[in-house]
Amino acid sequence: MQFSHDKNLNLISEKVEAGERLSFDEGIALYETDDLNALGKLADFVRRQLHGKATYYNVNRHFNYTNVCIADCKFCGFYRRSRAEDAYTHSIEEALKIAGDAVKEGATELHIVGGLNSKLPYQYYIDLFKSLKRDFPRLHLKAFTMVELEFFSRFYKKNEDELISEFKEAGMDSCPGGGAEIFREPTRSIICDHKCDADKWLSLAGKCHALGLKTNATMLYGHIESIEDRVDHLVRLREQQDKSGGFQCFIPLAFYPPGTALSHLTGPSGIDSLKTMAVSRLMLDNIPHIKAYWVMLGKKLAQTALHYGANDLDGTITHGGELTESYSVEAGNEVKMNIQEIIELIKDAGFEAVERDTVYNRVVRETIAA
Repeated sequence: MQFSHDKNLNLISEKVEAGERLSFDEGIALYETDDLNALGKLADFVRRQLHGKATYYNVNRHFNYTNVCIADCKFCGFYRRSRAEDAYTHSIEEALKIAGDAVKEGATELHIVGGLNSKLPYQYYIDLFKSLKRDFPRLHLKAFTMVELEFFSRFYKKNEDELISEFKEAGMDSCPGGGAEIFREPTRSIICDHKCDADKWLSLAGKCHALGLKTNATMLYGHIESIEDRVDHLVRLREQQDKSGGFQCFIPLAFYPPGTALSHLTGPSGIDSLKTMAVSRLMLDNIPHIKAYWVMLGKKLAQTALHYGANDLDGTITHGGELTESYSVEAGNEVKMNIQEIIELIKDAGFEAVERDTVYNRVVRETIAA
């Protein structure tokens, strides 16, 4: 496929067409190209081979059980210390009310993440899962990043495999991909020195996969990291997927500086975000889905990203309790899309809107709410 003035990109395209894996150096070359249209075309080629025109969304609700956190990641505008005026921790009863509202709105998934709260007893999490499953047995509980699982294991002195097994038995159905941020040192220690390191994050993901739990994976980009940091991150995820096979979706997260300790930065440009989407699709040959997370990209850029390798827009994303994405580019408005709006966004881009559940089974509804 000779379609670019960039010789490196043409050579890479030959490998992509042949189904060959790209190297670290080729990942760098993809980022360095100035032919954005050709890069997008190549990523779109792979995306359509895998998924055709199908573009996925789900009806979900985010629930942050607490914003109290012992960490102070420089990119985060969400965490609070326990004595802060706006610190909160939701009770089980409040969680049930939020889940009930989500089910009434048609949600198939409750996305549960929170701060690293040293004030909560271990039983809180077990009771949370059991209560939610008791009242809403069909609601998929996607809960706890690898960072949270590492914290729970260390803080409560629980064996990692035992911890994951107990959470699964109580009702945890899968895990989100947060906390990956950037794996490479020293960047990781600079931006989130209280979080587990890359090896631990990847190891815990592998343990979840071994126990039959699907997970996602993320990368936070557009802050102080280098292009080498980004490509290294993608290669490490690809290597872990070769080992354990449980990553179902990769989400590049565009850094939004306001309200963080890195507020002096500008965040990624639109061009950078589209490049990152395309490079992710081309490098991650063994992770089936790439998500354009509209909350952090913005709706219009996320729609454009569907032509740069993305085949998922996440979901309708209503929130339980306090706003979860305090760093969202959409935070000036209600961080929410109804079903019809997200369908129109996908159709307008020339793709087929497919509602999915958390593990990418198609959801068929008799009627679609406006």
